[in-house]
Amino acid sequence: MSLDELCSLIDRHAPRDADAVPAIDGLMLTRAERPTGPRSGIVDPVLALVAQGAKRLTLGGRIYDYEVGQYLVVSVDLPVSGQCTRATAERPFLGFGFRLRPARIAALLLESGTDPYAAGMRRRTDLPALAVGEAPADLVDAAVRMVRLLDRPTDIAVLAPMIEREILWRLITGEQGALVRQIGLADGRLTQISRAVRFIRDHYSDPLRIEDLARLSGMSASPFHRYFRAVTAMTPIQYQKHIRLQEARLRLMSSTDDVADVGYAVGYDSASQFSREYRRQFGRPPGADAVRLRNAEDEVRTGQ
Repeated sequence: MSLDELCSLIDRHAPRDADAVPAIDGLMLTRAERPTGPRSGIVDPVLALVAQGAKRLTLGGRIYDYEVGQYLVVSVDLPVSGQCTRATAERPFLGFGFRLRPARIAALLLESGTDPYAAGMRRRTDLPALAVGEAPADLVDAAVRMVRLLDRPTDIAVLAPMIEREILWRLITGEQGALVRQIGLADGRLTQISRAVRFIRDHYSDPLRIEDLARLSGMSASPFHRYFRAVTAMTPIQYQKHIRLQEARLRLMSSTDDVADVGYAVGYDSASQFSREYRRQFGRPPGADAVRLRNAEDEVRTGQ
């Protein structure tokens, strides 16, 4: 088993329809025949392994490049910008992704008898929410067997959970194991910050009070602010702004609402501030960006 086989499987099974429902819960396969521009969105905890080509994720001011044989782990919900940086029609970008579910990581830690606080596996408070590592052969092997199940759908219900456990175990015991283990620790700093992250996501249009977020996370304001920035590479206010702007972009792309109304809907009191920050984030004023995005979607649908 090898990356070559994984490439072949992904090339065959990657959905051509963006709305396709994956046959295996948590599995994501990606194929792109040309480099893409930056696309902003919210990414949940996930494993992303590159079988062919290269990709880039940007979080705040940090850039994460990963290519063939490398994987990226995301530990909390984050507003990122992602793009394929190496892809052609002859050698398309091919990616394997799998959602990382905290409850399953926690269950595996308990079942295996692994002590996450033992020497060499101690809880850390300085871990970022994103990390890149070299994919070992046994992780690639497990990914291959997971995608193979798409050719034998009757095996999915029984074997997919077993292979998911193996993927998680390879991550837990691998190069980025400290970060992955933190996802499953209910009392870890990462989990505490995750509560604040989810609260901001659910209430992005409301005024933000650092004291309330700190209390929700079980910390005082000063360490909360420090840990939040260490995990997400941005302050809580900056995180909220990214969420607001991405939600605004989604609304502008999918509707014909007035730009000012969209700005107010996502929490801005000033239309001019909304337009200014939107342009700084996405490179164009809201109205012009919306037209460009709709035209791009039309081209994809018509195959032009």
